[in-house]
Amino acid sequence: MPQNYRIYINTNTLTITENPHQYDENHQPVDNQNFDFLTFYANQFKVNDVHFILHVEDAKNALKQIKKTVKVIKAAGGVVCNPNHEYLLIFRNNKWDLPKGKIEKGEDKKEAAVREVEEECGVLIDRVIEKLDSTYHMYELNDEIILKKTYWYKMEVDVLSKLTPQIEEGITEVEWVSPQFMAQKMENTYPLIKEVISKMGLF
Repeated sequence: MPQNYRIYINTNTLTITENPHQYDENHQPVDNQNFDFLTFYANQFKVNDVHFILHVEDAKNALKQIKKTVKVIKAAGGVVCNPNHEYLLIFRNNKWDLPKGKIEKGEDKKEAAVREVEEECGVLIDRVIEKLDSTYHMYELNDEIILKKTYWYKMEVDVLSKLTPQIEEGITEVEWVSPQFMAQKMENTYPLIKEVISKMGLF
């Protein structure tokens, strides 16, 4: 099966794919013969809402080469469901988001995801149901280009306790949201978060 990796850069995406038939009118092909990632990244600030596609023979190796040019950070987070079939969202930096955070050195990915959700939202996770697709997001911090890989897990809680936003992490609200109101929240979120929620079939 052809491998695919999608990297979110601002409002744009770069899909690295082995599938030659993945092109459509919504994607702009990238010349893989002369592809230089840092040059490509610098040009991302000139456009908005463009979905680029890079067709390669080995997608994993192409991603590996990109990783050599940037700093890689690994994070983990959760899509959390309660007994009322509502899902947990946080409000941070004026956007609705999913709870997530950096994996500490030597920490298991799943354990990190649970810890971050519990710390950021003040909930107690009862079980991790399944691992979801990982995501890639690129940004700059202190003049350094960062590629963040986030491992996502579907989780459940059995008891509806008081939610407590982790203020020191810039979280001002934590809210349970039913699927019928999810689309409204997704009008003010990041494209990456919208993809994770969409894959869950929640809007």
